[in-house]
Amino acid sequence: MNELAVQRNAVIELMRISPVADQLAARFAAAGHRLYLVGGSVRDALLGRLSPDLDFTTDARPDQVLAVVAGWADAVWDVGIAFGTVGVTKDGSQLEITTFRADSYDQVSRNPEVTFGDSIDGDLLRRDFTCNAMAIELPSKSFVDPHGGLDAVRLKVLDTPATPQESFSDDPLRMLRAARFVSQLGFEPAPRVVEAMTSMAGEIRRITAERVQAELSKLLTGAHPRLGLELLVDTGLADHVLPEVPGMRLAIDEHHQHKDVYQHSLTVLDQAIGLERKEDPDAEPDLVLRLAALLHDIGKPATRKFEDGGGVSFHHHEVVGAKMARKRLRELKYSKEIVEQVSQLVFLHLRFHGYGKGEWTDSAVRRYVTDAGPLLSRLHKLVRADCTTRNKRKAAALQRTYDDLEARIDRIAAAEDLAKVRPDLDGNEIMKLLGLPPGPLVGQAWKFLKELRLDRGPLEHDEAVAELRRWAAEQGIAGPDQGTPG
Repeated sequence: MNELAVQRNAVIELMRISPVADQLAARFAAAGHRLYLVGGSVRDALLGRLSPDLDFTTDARPDQVLAVVAGWADAVWDVGIAFGTVGVTKDGSQLEITTFRADSYDQVSRNPEVTFGDSIDGDLLRRDFTCNAMAIELPSKSFVDPHGGLDAVRLKVLDTPATPQESFSDDPLRMLRAARFVSQLGFEPAPRVVEAMTSMAGEIRRITAERVQAELSKLLTGAHPRLGLELLVDTGLADHVLPEVPGMRLAIDEHHQHKDVYQHSLTVLDQAIGLERKEDPDAEPDLVLRLAALLHDIGKPATRKFEDGGGVSFHHHEVVGAKMARKRLRELKYSKEIVEQVSQLVFLHLRFHGYGKGEWTDSAVRRYVTDAGPLLSRLHKLVRADCTTRNKRKAAALQRTYDDLEARIDRIAAAEDLAKVRPDLDGNEIMKLLGLPPGPLVGQAWKFLKELRLDRGPLEHDEAVAELRRWAAEQGIAGPDQGTPG
């Protein structure tokens, strides 16, 4: 199929699913303004990734855009109007309409000094990558591609309309966006883009942590996160935004061999994603699992110790790694929930290796489940993904052992409802039996009974009461009918 046919088919298909674009174009034309479908909407149509969310650009100024959509749009929002963007919803589609831009940047922060432009060519020149610098003029539906964006999409090459140095100097966030598009689209960056990213990596420090985090999250939840991460590490960008990852590239001593921790971690990430997709091919990407897989061994460099005889140990690297993961994710402004979930998975990822050939007691199995809590399904995937040995016999043995652990969890859970492990007596019963008011002593008694429940499984009510009274006597706490200890 020739180039014109590809363009025409993409445009026809996009318009077929988005009739609101024709309606909007008619309103702009009637008001004497030009309108173009632009950027990611066009790129995704060419890639067969159709979406009801569309981006437009126009010569109309923001107040004129508001006048054009008044009475037609189902809803309008103007939070981006200072940057020339008006948001619109219509018939289930979300539209963003932005006035032609000719921004300049202050070269200190990434904040643009907004200047509105007058031509589509000028607008496309200021866009981040050529694959996003294509437009469809409406209502004529003619294709506008002054920077070879169609070829970039066809060849899966990531390049910039202006020079990469100009583009990244204007907005260093674009360097992270390059890695994100590599992950999401599987594109390969042009050599000049890689060169500019490498020489300008330090400029990323101008970007806020919130914006960095947003791009990293999109990268990690893309289809090819390993490619995006490798680009960040190879160009030196990761040294500034996620230094623990390149920090795992440990020099291997010829007398003390161990796995390359960096490459191992990328392989664990790949395998975790494979397990995620195997469980549910249509599920949304699991950011928590992917972060945990990437960061599970970041404590190894700080804990590496060369042993006599050529061995290498990483004692307590899961403890150190959990603290490091928590610190880094907080600095990147991740939510408290994500920080705690990822750091807990890093902390627990090594626990299974004490299972041996099934030596754990039922109490140990209960504790494994209880400590994992709602993260248990993710922990299962992380532990299985962490097996990267090339020894097929060893790998199969590890997987069989974990199969056995999961089967034991299922058996015990069926009998005891492990998801809701609670003491056999609740707080009200504890207070009544011991004559205590609400306070720390009740919490201590509750914790004692929970530990007992984990160790011995469910207790009969009378047995739980007897154990509580025994514990209370040891603590010098008298029940309501036992007088005051002398």
